[in-house]
Amino acid sequence: MAPSLTISVILGVLWATILLSFATTVTAAYPSPLESEAIALLESRWWSNHSSNTSQCCQWPGITCNTAESITQINLSDAPNIEVGDRFGKLNFSSFPNLVLLNLSDHQLRGKIPHQIGDISALKYLDLSNCGLFGCLLFSRFKLKNNHVNVQPTKNGDLCSIWNYDGKIAYEHIVAATEDFDFRYCIGVGGYGSVYKAELPCGKVVALKKLHHLEAENPTFDRSFRNEIKFLSEIRHRNIVKLHGFCLHRRSMFLIYEYMEKGSLFCNLRDEMNAVEMDWTKRLKIIKGIAHALSYLHHDCCPPIGHRDISSNNVLLNSSLEAFVADFGTARMLDLDSSNQTIIVGTCGYVAPELAYTMIVTEKCDVYSFGVVALEILMGKHPEEVLSWLSSPTSLVNMKLIDVLDNRLPLPTSQLVTQNLVHVATLAFACLNPQPKSRPTMKEVCEEFLSRHTSLGIPLRMISLLQLMNREMHIGGKTKTCDV
Repeated sequence: MAPSLTISVILGVLWATILLSFATTVTAAYPSPLESEAIALLESRWWSNHSSNTSQCCQWPGITCNTAESITQINLSDAPNIEVGDRFGKLNFSSFPNLVLLNLSDHQLRGKIPHQIGDISALKYLDLSNCGLFGCLLFSRFKLKNNHVNVQPTKNGDLCSIWNYDGKIAYEHIVAATEDFDFRYCIGVGGYGSVYKAELPCGKVVALKKLHHLEAENPTFDRSFRNEIKFLSEIRHRNIVKLHGFCLHRRSMFLIYEYMEKGSLFCNLRDEMNAVEMDWTKRLKIIKGIAHALSYLHHDCCPPIGHRDISSNNVLLNSSLEAFVADFGTARMLDLDSSNQTIIVGTCGYVAPELAYTMIVTEKCDVYSFGVVALEILMGKHPEEVLSWLSSPTSLVNMKLIDVLDNRLPLPTSQLVTQNLVHVATLAFACLNPQPKSRPTMKEVCEEFLSRHTSLGIPLRMISLLQLMNREMHIGGKTKTCDV
């Protein structure tokens, strides 16, 4: 063998040895993703007796990995009870990019819920019930769209709080935004709490509904508060107010809603300037929005949901005067296979009359309430007098529609707006039928909104309320259109 060739071989072997040694050193210095996850687990000291085999962490109790050997589940619900104090906060959740499930229920932990949990992009199931932790978490709404969050009381009465808002803010920021819920930030008082306006550090303005301390100790108010969280966390509709988050703790219980610039429909109808701003086209759009929200609850949710407290106070308006149904404190699922017997709830003047003697809630109870609100929007005030006339239809013979329309607005000059106004008034009276089975469903009401009808045939000033109630103005010859 030539000397030069021998030297080349020796140099090649030497270079390969150096590269192999370097690779080994790098590997040792930079652990694999799985080993990094194992190290993060060991920091909690829950798996301290497995520290000698970090490469086998997929076999550790409560740990599940995917085919790429990355941890996807941490489930300690069936593990022996562990007491690790506040070490839970030392667990680096950024080390688990593929974590889908985190279940630490029924363990005696202490301290705050680490806000880093909200940064786990893949997380779909979170259960911190009965864990002794407290605090708030923030999750992207898009991330949690189809996810599951289990919220149950802890042994000391607190709840593990889950937030559902696009951003990263802590409980302290919420309190600071309202200066500890100072009265200056209060914009209204609801059925079981006060509503505050708060500007978050990111510049976003939200509404906070805070349960009063005395009300928090009342089981009825507490149940309504939690009921609202349950339903608004599970439903999504463009005409239903969005729940961004909530905090349930003995010291403070509040919900975070999308802020509605115009406030309640009730207040707007009773304010002269705001009422005039709501012309007939805007009012018809508001009625349509309420109808679509109720149709969604009754026909697109499974099982169906009855709101049970539809009123002008529970319809909110944004800056564009779009309607959003709110206040789900008395809502309940409608079980078609049960009696749905209940106590009477709702706002006086909006409750369906049959509830007084049947005590059974159905979707038609919401339909009746919708009819009341629809007339209230057209009249500019609660239709108390008109409702009293329904029991004696002859009283409506000489009463014209124009006599009850809101006189703060000029009568519509557009033929299309006039037709739609009469059409909506007809539907409102149909919803007020004393026989629940004769009322239309909200789905049928929405389908009617998609219909354009032929001309009225008689002037608006000639149409009586009795004609509307008898549906004599229910015009045929429909053609599809987009809006009311």
